[in-house]
Amino acid sequence: MANAWQRLRAVPGVGRVADWGMGPRAASPRTERAGARIAGLKATESVCPYCAVGCAQVVYTRGGELVDIEGHPGSPINQGTLCPKGSASRQLVQQPGRLLKVKYRRPYGTEWEELDLETAMDMIAERVIAARENGWQDVDGEGHRVDRTLGFAHLGGATLDNEENYLIKKAFTAMGAVQIENQARI
Repeated sequence: MANAWQRLRAVPGVGRVADWGMGPRAASPRTERAGARIAGLKATESVCPYCAVGCAQVVYTRGGELVDIEGHPGSPINQGTLCPKGSASRQLVQQPGRLLKVKYRRPYGTEWEELDLETAMDMIAERVIAARENGWQDVDGEGHRVDRTLGFAHLGGATLDNEENYLIKKAFTAMGAVQIENQARI
């Protein structure tokens, strides 16, 4: 017995209209040979790094190499859509003009020099440790035990989501910092 769709296709005139864009002729042989754009790629669910709304993304990779990022259609937040910044998040990693070196100007220096990332990170770690040690307080002015440092602070950016800000807060608190703020919107 034919289903309703097959009976509708059998009606003269209407049947052809019912097939427009949905029948076997909707895809050309060339399109069928091309296959799906994401066939064979590893799909990983993720969250967009911008604005803390929490739009879901699907990140497609091949052999560890980023191939594409799309909005996750199953997300109740964004239902597969992404804002312009979220749509361009692949460029955070693959932008040809992305700087891979750190620009550094020494104290009292007049020129910028390029440092590799590892050297710059080591310099930052050394300075955080020194600031923590130099600004450490065991007790406050009234003699209360505080175990803190006022040697550094942290201000999180708007591109960090709540989870990242939470982890940063925990890390800076563990180092003894008390001046910690973020710009998370949710």
